[in-house]
Amino acid sequence: MEITKKPKIKSIPYEEFIDNESLEKLVQELNAGGANVFVGVLDDLINWGRSNSLWPLTFATSCCGIEFMALGAARYDMARFGFEVARASPRQADMIMVCGTITNKMAPVLKRLYDQMADPKYVIAVGGCAVSGGPFKKSYHVLNGVDKILPVDVYIPGCPPRPEAFYYGMMQLQRKVKIEKFFGGTNRKEKRNSE
Repeated sequence: MEITKKPKIKSIPYEEFIDNESLEKLVQELNAGGANVFVGVLDDLINWGRSNSLWPLTFATSCCGIEFMALGAARYDMARFGFEVARASPRQADMIMVCGTITNKMAPVLKRLYDQMADPKYVIAVGGCAVSGGPFKKSYHVLNGVDKILPVDVYIPGCPPRPEAFYYGMMQLQRKVKIEKFFGGTNRKEKRNSE
């Protein structure tokens, strides 16, 4: 909805708000007087906080889980990026990292865990097995990609992927979170055709 009526602000002419330079000048004047002012978009502030505190729900069924454990060790230290609070409960997690082979028997359990997570929620498919079935692709008992049952946001290929690849994938998810809108738009999270 477009606002056609200009707001009436007492003691500040509307013309002063036509460009960023006048806003910056106003902020500098207020800062010189001792007032602390932060000028920015509330979406950017919220998304900065959300993207730097993503809590993963680990769902490790095979060797990719061991590589994920390496992220928490001293050499890689995932606390630097805000991922260190790995949760065991879906109600406390922001994203689910599907690490490893998903069999047809395990698929309903994974779907239930995903459904129990609070919105907005994200999915990262880690390793060849979660991405496409991996070496078990032509097998009767393995799901050929977790995207058959869940909407995947980021794919991390590899068998198993190195910890650096984990970081790259999680930073891609951070970039995705930073551009979401919660105020002034209809957004929330972009819907996919599969949902």
